[in-house]
Amino acid sequence: MSRENLDASQNFVTFDDIADELVDKTGPSGDEFLYVDISSVDRESKKITEPKLLESSTAPSRAKQRLKVGDVLISMTRPNLNAVALITSDLDGSIGSTGFHVIRSGAVEPKFIYYLVQTRDFVEKMCEKVQGALYPAVRPRDINSYRFFLPSTAEEQRRIVAKIEALLSELDKGIESLRTAREQLKVYRQAVLKHAFEGKLTAHWREQNKDKLESPEQLLARIQQEREARYQQQLEEWKAAVKAWETGGKEGKKPGKLKSSSALKEISKKDGIDLPQLPIGWVYVRLGALIDEPTYGTSKKCAYESGDKGVLRIPNISQGAVDSSDLKFASFEQDEIRTLALEKGDLLTIRSNGSVSLVGSCALITEKDTDFLFAGYLIRLRPNRALVIPEFLLLALSSHFLRRQIESAAKSTSGVNNINTGEIQGLVVPLPSIEEQGIMLQALEASVSNISVAEHEFFFEIGKSETLRQSILKKAFSGQLIQQNFTIENTSAPRERKD
Repeated sequence: MSRENLDASQNFVTFDDIADELVDKTGPSGDEFLYVDISSVDRESKKITEPKLLESSTAPSRAKQRLKVGDVLISMTRPNLNAVALITSDLDGSIGSTGFHVIRSGAVEPKFIYYLVQTRDFVEKMCEKVQGALYPAVRPRDINSYRFFLPSTAEEQRRIVAKIEALLSELDKGIESLRTAREQLKVYRQAVLKHAFEGKLTAHWREQNKDKLESPEQLLARIQQEREARYQQQLEEWKAAVKAWETGGKEGKKPGKLKSSSALKEISKKDGIDLPQLPIGWVYVRLGALIDEPTYGTSKKCAYESGDKGVLRIPNISQGAVDSSDLKFASFEQDEIRTLALEKGDLLTIRSNGSVSLVGSCALITEKDTDFLFAGYLIRLRPNRALVIPEFLLLALSSHFLRRQIESAAKSTSGVNNINTGEIQGLVVPLPSIEEQGIMLQALEASVSNISVAEHEFFFEIGKSETLRQSILKKAFSGQLIQQNFTIENTSAPRERKD
């Protein structure tokens, strides 16, 4: 179907109605090709920023779809992330992953579709159709059935696109300024943390207390001793829980057995980690030595309207704290609640995300958060308070030294970056005594607090910009953005196409 032949009376259509050419799925030809997969798409700009030049002999099994200028790509995996893009002239003839659904239509202005699939309405409709918990995705037919209002002429469509782009251009300039300022703030934050975790903030305190400082060997011995004491405490708690389970008629699952406490392993540069010289009294130690066994969250499906327990998800992890304004719920058995319970001082960390910069991001659990449980893309870290202050660990995990390790372990070409509990336990942390941790936190308090306030302000302003962006798109696709030359018919179903 061409734009000229589109039925002018057909206001409401689906993508299935307007698709007029099948996508060739025979894969690459020639010696090499440009490959576009989900990781190639920048989800913020909605542009393809990292296509890969590959040899045909090493083509991934998903490299099948031969793309054309004007194709709109929609990632079928995790539609809430809205990884969508438009094929431009420089990518004409490239090969797309079968993880994308391709919308190709000669009847509709490509940019009209491109902006349409960025609307909140489209994203929410796709999220309603998601299947699978570990690998949530929609099907091509789910996307093709999306119903929308279509201006019947290319001229009307182009006018809408032009107005959208004029308004978004001004909005994007403001957002870019905010992001630049935020990046500068991140640089400053990292400089402050680098200074702290090199021991420079507490150098004066160490000088005053040099006769009281433990040697690295003494600190490591104490870490091992405290770990063993913690294990014995947990072992007694486990025995009591098993006894209560047996006394109660063995209802629910039997409490899981603890892993035994292992000896500390020496860390050296042979591990492939650059280890800067530490101050006197500090040691490098694996994170696993400072925390209980990490715990994955629930895979149970959560909803806004049902369930008796609030469940924290990735959107609830914000700037080192829990934001419970967007909370979903589910119902749990008592043994599940015991397993997933949160305590003040726990850290929840993001284990999986399309953006590697978010993997490993943490929130510190406060008293107000302890009634919540947590979802499967989060991991609970419970610090051993005799060895590490939770606030110290939160800052350590956001420092450049730890971030490099996290992103190296998590980075993936599949579009979904992930870090598991074993990799988390293997992270190397620069650790002073518990006393020096407290002194460091006091020294950091004013600087980090001011930075956090500024970060929250930037986050809030960027959020307002996204709300405004969605308002523009909503008006554009409901006929309110420009004066239009057609009448929207309030029909309950799309009309039959006239071929």
